[in-house]
Amino acid sequence: MAEFISLYSGSSGNSSVVRCGQRYLIVDMGKGVRTTSAALKALGLAASDCDGILVTHEHSDHISGLTTLTKQLRLPVYASPGTGRQLCYRIAFLEELLRPVAPGEGFSIGGLAIESFPTSHDAAESVGYALSAGGRKAAVVTDLGYVTGAVLRGIRGADLLVVHITTVNLGQGEPVQI
Repeated sequence: MAEFISLYSGSSGNSSVVRCGQRYLIVDMGKGVRTTSAALKALGLAASDCDGILVTHEHSDHISGLTTLTKQLRLPVYASPGTGRQLCYRIAFLEELLRPVAPGEGFSIGGLAIESFPTSHDAAESVGYALSAGGRKAAVVTDLGYVTGAVLRGIRGADLLVVHITTVNLGQGEPVQI
């Protein structure tokens, strides 16, 4: 059984955990290591049990703690090729830890099946993630500008949908501020 836990969300930083047993993945790393480590500890999670970090895009509120955490733990970082290039420009040693995943590509980590899908955002190659385990699916989309066919396909069948939205264009008229 998998479980999704939001560690924090907002303009000052975003991060979530997807846990399967004692193993887990971090989705985005938008605050410092101290803040994230304290949140993980409160959940009874050891940093050594983390299997990697999924990055949705390269904006600072999604990656500000990435440099320190990856330097300390040498965790693999999963990101789209466009986001991966941007991260490698900012984090010198990251290339050896980066696992590029093209939007639409599926992969597995531990007991989780993961598929990335493109999202609309003003970043190099922003993606959302659909994570499945035990017949259940969670989809995570962040900073969604508008809903595309790719987003609808990515979230289809999700038992849990986590959406971080600042502005949405529903296809008619002007964008709606949420």
